[in-house]
Amino acid sequence: MMQTVFVKLETSDKEAEALIQTMHQFNAACNAVAEVAFHTHTANKIKLQKEVYYSIKERYNLSAQMAIRVIAKVAEVYKRDRSIQPVFKPDGAIVYDQRNLSWKGLDRISITTLNGRLKLPVKIGEYRQLDHKQVRGQADLIYRNGKFFIAVVVDAPSEPVIVPKNVLGVDLGIVNIATDSTGEVFSGKKIDDVRERTATIRSALQSVGTKSAKRHLKKIGKREGRFHRDVNHCISKKIVAKAKDTESVIAVEDLTGIRERTTVRKSQRSRHHSWSFYQLRNFIGYKADLAGIGVVDINAAYTSQECPHCHTISKLNRPNRNSFSCISCGFSAPADTVAALNIRDRVSVNLPIVSGFIKHDLPQVQAHEFIRG
Repeated sequence: MMQTVFVKLETSDKEAEALIQTMHQFNAACNAVAEVAFHTHTANKIKLQKEVYYSIKERYNLSAQMAIRVIAKVAEVYKRDRSIQPVFKPDGAIVYDQRNLSWKGLDRISITTLNGRLKLPVKIGEYRQLDHKQVRGQADLIYRNGKFFIAVVVDAPSEPVIVPKNVLGVDLGIVNIATDSTGEVFSGKKIDDVRERTATIRSALQSVGTKSAKRHLKKIGKREGRFHRDVNHCISKKIVAKAKDTESVIAVEDLTGIRERTTVRKSQRSRHHSWSFYQLRNFIGYKADLAGIGVVDINAAYTSQECPHCHTISKLNRPNRNSFSCISCGFSAPADTVAALNIRDRVSVNLPIVSGFIKHDLPQVQAHEFIRG
């Protein structure tokens, strides 16, 4: 499985200046090539190379391989939307490959700049052990908040696939971000508090409208995104760990078109549209893949209205958002836990499970009012 790992570079002031200068020249060259690509309607990097290679190499003092990477970056970006001319910011990422960036053991890299090669020490987080032999393909030099990082793609070996003996159902929601079939609840209260506080600050800044306010808006937007991502990482990690400990396959609802096919009250729209359900689903998927755990996508229609004991389906089974009480057999439990139990029960442990994502095609449950007397 391929993963992207961020590796921090340790630089002196002089080395940092060399990297910044290289970055600015690289992106200036990208803008020059983008102008040619747009006016000639050329997104083919071979044709672009014939047009601009020698001129940008000489004009911007680039090495041969760096000039090639400039052309490739522009061609890739221009292909996405040929109706506009791409614009590259001075501090945009530089794309490196094996010819102009190499690993010198596990703690140092050699990287090309305008002033030649620099050998820089790297710092890898304790949570991630990186073997330079795992590195695959290109790497990006990124400048963020005054620090340099290398985003490198590595081949992360997955654990052997676990033959499941159980199923762990997971219901995703807004009030409770996730609830599993064992009854564990991951509350969304902290998220709501952060969202409301951010919304208040955002509203005040938008009413001001100054450049400083806009910069602050961008800053708090990134901060909120990092918070969401961290929460999703923590939740997905716990779910996968529980599935591994209990030798379970993870059953989760199919999120395709969830925002379009679900409706909420006007007061809840911001909550509904601000949480990244799909990101959480992806985190569960790739962490499960690394752990050798299967993940099953199922149709979760009416799981919050169906009794997991007698299978009576009725809106009356759910008198309010939090509660479930079967009108037929009297079974009662928290509504989200009931949904997770039903998601679990729609998966057979005898399925041929493989590591990673699985699309489980089950017949869609028909909506009806069914009462057993």
